[in-house]
Order: sequence, then C-alpha cells, then structure tokens
Amino acid sequence: MPRRALRERVIDLRDPEQDLARGRAQRKITPRRELAQLTPSTRSATEILVAQNARRVPELVPLRFARMLADPFSFYRGSAAVMAADLAAGKSSGIEVLCCGDAHLANFGIYAAPDRALVFDLNDFDEAAIAPAEWDLKRLVTSVVIGGRHARYPSKAIRQMAERTVRAYRTGLDTMLGMTVLDRYYLRMEPERYRNQMDAGVAAVLNRTLKRARKQTSSRVFARIMTLGPDGTPRLLENPPVLEHVDVDAETELVESLREYIGGVPVDVAVVLSHFRVTDIARRVVGVGSVGTRCYLAILTGPTDEPLILQAKEASRSVLDEFGHAPQPGILREAIATYGQGVRVMDGQRILQGSSDVFLGTMRYDGRDFYVRQFHDMKGTVELQGMPAKTFGEYVIACAVALARAHAQSANLSMLRGYVGSNDTVTNAIVEWSYAYAEKSLDDFHRLRAAAKAGDIDTADGPAR
Repeated sequence: MPRRALRERVIDLRDPEQDLARGRAQRKITPRRELAQLTPSTRSATEILVAQNARRVPELVPLRFARMLADPFSFYRGSAAVMAADLAAGKSSGIEVLCCGDAHLANFGIYAAPDRALVFDLNDFDEAAIAPAEWDLKRLVTSVVIGGRHARYPSKAIRQMAERTVRAYRTGLDTMLGMTVLDRYYLRMEPERYRNQMDAGVAAVLNRTLKRARKQTSSRVFARIMTLGPDGTPRLLENPPVLEHVDVDAETELVESLREYIGGVPVDVAVVLSHFRVTDIARRVVGVGSVGTRCYLAILTGPTDEPLILQAKEASRSVLDEFGHAPQPGILREAIATYGQGVRVMDGQRILQGSSDVFLGTMRYDGRDFYVRQFHDMKGTVELQGMPAKTFGEYVIACAVALARAHAQSANLSMLRGYVGSNDTVTNAIVEWSYAYAEKSLDDFHRLRAAAKAGDIDTADGPAR
C-alpha cells in the first residue's frame, strides 16, 4: 500500500467553470455573511487544554501552561485545539481543502529548499487535515488582530490589516486560478528575488531574517549544543528540561526506529544517510502548543565528522479532526491506521509547501507516531516583536498569499473561488468573526490564568527556553 495519505483518486476530470458554479450555489446552503457568526464550543478552553495534555509528558505540562500564559498572543499560538472546537460549533462554507490547521502568523517563515534557495512559506503542519478552507483563514486573520494588539498598533491600522489579509487571500486565489495546475504546483516564494522591490522597512526585516536563516545549519547548531566527552566523542550539552539525554534503553530503541525511518525515505536520501552514524540522542522541548509532546534530536556524524541533526517529533491526531470533528477521507484514515499520524503530517507538508525537506519521513517509537525532518536547516522565523505597523501590514499580506497558494493545491480551488466571490462579503464576515474570536481568546487567556492562580492547573516558574 502506498505511503501517501492525502492523495486524491482521480475519477473524472474537474470542470473549473462547473466548480465555480457549484461554489456560488453553496452560498444558498451557507450564506457567506453567516461566516461572521461565532458559536463557541460548549467545552471551556481550560477543559480542552487539560484534555489535550492527557497524552503528553506529565512533567512538561506545567511548562506548556507557563509558555501559553506569557501573553495573549502566546496563549493563542498554543490553543489551536480550542479554536478547532469553536470553529466546529459554528457555520462553515462546506468547501473542504487540505488545511494547515494552525495557520497563525508565527507559523510562516523562511527555510531552505533542496537546492538551498531560501523560501518563504508555511512551516508547521502538525495539525494538517481536510477541513473547510475558511478555518485556516480565520486562524490567520485572528492572529493578525491579536498580534496587532499585542504590538500596540493603532486600532484603525489593525482593522485595515485584517481586511487586507482577507483581500490578499482572495487575490491569491484569483492568481492561482489563472495559472495552470503545474505552474502553481511549481510556484514558490523566494524573497531574495524581490528584495529590491520592497519598501525599506520590509527589506530590513527580510535581510535580518535571511541572515539568521543562513546561519541556522546543522554545523552551527552542533557547535552550540555539543561538547567532547572523555573519550573524544561529541556529546550533547544538557539544558533540562529543554534538552536532556534519554536513558540507554530508550536510545537503543530510538536508533532502531530511525532505521525504520531510513527504510521509508527515497532511495537517494537513504544512500546519503548510509554515510552517517548516530552519535547522540536527546529529548527536546519545542514551541508553545507542542510542549509536552515527545520530540527528540538525533545527532548524526559523517565520515569527516560533518554533522547532520534530525528531529523526530511526535505526531498526534490533528486538532481539526479530534476537536473540530472535521470528517477525514477514507484513504487518509486507512493510511493513518496502517502507518500512523506521521504520514498525515509528512504528506500535508509536501502538498502545502512550495518545496519541502528531502529528509522528511516517518517512524514509530514506544507505540507512538513520529515524523522526522532536518533540525534548523536554514530556518528563519520572522521576528514580529518591535516590527513597525507598516511592515507588519506587508508581512501579513505575504502570509495570506502563501496560504492561498497552499489551498490552491486542493482540487476544490474553483469551488472555493466561486463561493468567495469578488466583493467584500467574505472579507467582512471573516474580519467580524476574527474580532469576536480575539475577544473570546483573550477571555480564555484570563480564565486560564485564573485557574493557574487558584491552583487548578500547575504551571512552571517560567517559560524556559
């Protein structure tokens, strides 16, 4: 059975004009203005987060809450499950695409393509699943509102940014629909090509991000986190709880799981990996919402001691599926049952990104599913803190266009474009919903903080990095 979970079986050729008409007809089932209605889940945010933590490493759960309670934007970043439940309780377009599932502003950034060009795109696919297209868009626009407020931009400017985000997404869909399927498949956003066309503020942010990304290599990470042991063998420098060794038995089992991973990658990648040996393995804490899921770094060294660092990250059920109750196609359910959730994440990344890591693969360890990728391979996160409002506004447009390109890979592109239309009905509805959700998210943040103060949940002393 093929290990491609999100393939679509081609039964007949799609007619774009008929699909556009189907999309317009969908407005009668769910009028576009109804996308503005926020109907929260009957479950509280704290209840959902506690339930989500049940499968996680218990001693890391207090750290997850500490990171989420740092500020309202950090809370929003970590509460994708809460939003999925709230989205499921309300109206939807019914037009499904492969969604990222967590398309907030901090989940876009720079990374290296296989040809080493730097690409701007979505860069987190832990929650990738089939769902209504506007779920991703609402997550993005709400992050614009919350992020703008966190940065203390003027209220008028934030609303304009939110509106421009939806319009840029709509324009992006138009652009993609005007391209051939192959052209939009090959399309990728290489910011270095357009640096001279940007305003000074955006160019300055881009230059800083690109500079940081160029430095994020296995060799640099290796030098920062490794030291020589008594026998001259490189060993990880522990930094509990963020980075610490696993015991010998776990290390042995993880090495066996990595062999399983190598058996599933393309033959050319397997040949490259055959030149390396595993030097060390450690558990690492990552992100905000991901804290508590199991994540391991495998340090590999080549014949001239060149390092390659792989990250094996636990792949759990997508929040769009588990908390959003979005029905998943049978072929995906079958693939997950056979090969695990790592296949869903891996295939989601390959479909949604313009170009993906050649080392991407899957494995299982200790009865859990994982996906594997390079760690910090020229990955550059755009630093939002301190960004001028005008530059922030340009950045959110780039994110919206990248999201449109990702959604355009699904066969329902024409239906989606037909539903969205050419006026501001969807824009107004999405922005109204996002403002309402920003208020709910802020209230959820304060309620979680109150629960921590009351001792109902445990939090770490600080958000250790």
